[in-house]
Amino acid sequence: MFKAHFLNLEKLLYNEALSLMRDLVDLKSRSPWPEVLIITEHEPVLTMGRRAELSDILVPQEVLASRGIGVHRVERGGLITYHGPGQLVAYPVFDLRTMSLSVGELVHSLEEGILHTLSDFGIDAGRVEGKRGVWVEGEKIASIGIAVRKGISFHGVALNCDPVLSNFELINPCGLSGVRMTSMAKRLKAPVDTTTVRNAMALHFKERFRLDLTECSLDRFYGIRPGEKMHAQ
Repeated sequence: MFKAHFLNLEKLLYNEALSLMRDLVDLKSRSPWPEVLIITEHEPVLTMGRRAELSDILVPQEVLASRGIGVHRVERGGLITYHGPGQLVAYPVFDLRTMSLSVGELVHSLEEGILHTLSDFGIDAGRVEGKRGVWVEGEKIASIGIAVRKGISFHGVALNCDPVLSNFELINPCGLSGVRMTSMAKRLKAPVDTTTVRNAMALHFKERFRLDLTECSLDRFYGIRPGEKMHAQ
């Protein structure tokens, strides 16, 4: 078992999540620090990975602005994706060397955690050969993009519970033209309780990665509020 902190944050601005992950990577690279699993939701944003092109955005900037959608270029792998309310994102900030994980094994286990979570809700999902993420009958329900710095992973996986699916039509999701995105609510034809989904995700990631999870908060444990700089305690 690997000691791990679970940051179960109802909502976190994308920029604040990005700063938090980068700070954690820096801390873990300099001193012993538990593994960290973050689960949260973001405001509407497009994130562009290292290989993303502006041509993957299919509408003018004015359209994005009218919908309140920001754009962030980041260091993760993959191309472009959408994050927003109704979508749960899980960020594993793990020391891959300590956990004896390759990047491929990390991604595979993240997919497995999502597959088991969806199974808990009666959704039969799977993989598509040659494509990352999790799929349901040819439609994509979860996307994965990972970065690794100094042997430590960050960024992660996004599961569509009940986001505004039309926002994915503004882009080529993950750089794949013609891909249709789906969600748990769409498949179930019913509302989805994201709190229950969060709990299921945390449980399956705990099992897959052999984590000894302790739920923590930013202000009580880390001594900061979202957006503030972290320092070693």
